[in-house]
Amino acid sequence: MYAGWGLSQDFYRARLFESVLGAPDLDSFLQTDWVDHFAESVAADLYAQALTWLEAEISTTFGDDLVAALGAITARVLLMPSATDLYFRTADNELELASLPAAELVEIPSIWGHRAGSPRDIPADLDFLRRRVRDWLDT
Repeated sequence: MYAGWGLSQDFYRARLFESVLGAPDLDSFLQTDWVDHFAESVAADLYAQALTWLEAEISTTFGDDLVAALGAITARVLLMPSATDLYFRTADNELELASLPAAELVEIPSIWGHRAGSPRDIPADLDFLRRRVRDWLDT
């Protein structure tokens, strides 16, 4: 299930697991990139990550009022979701954007889903990120 959400449908349709990542076929890619990778992970690290996702809710310090919590952030914020991320969707960031006093949203035009922007395999995404972040920092 995680493999289906971690990368977009377009990633799989374009067979980037073969052409870019060098897997001979889908089954091999799923085995080496997902099953084997997670089997090598330290269970306590995965558990800590899951707890962080569950407990890292800033609204609890504002009586469960997310709008108030986001409104209290005074730092400039650059939200950069991937156009195809199935975990952290652009629509969610658009909702948050309305409550952030000094924020900008720039969507990463990538078919790499949750992995968009990774410098390891996606040089075009990395170039996009560098340009947009530099532009943002210069303003």
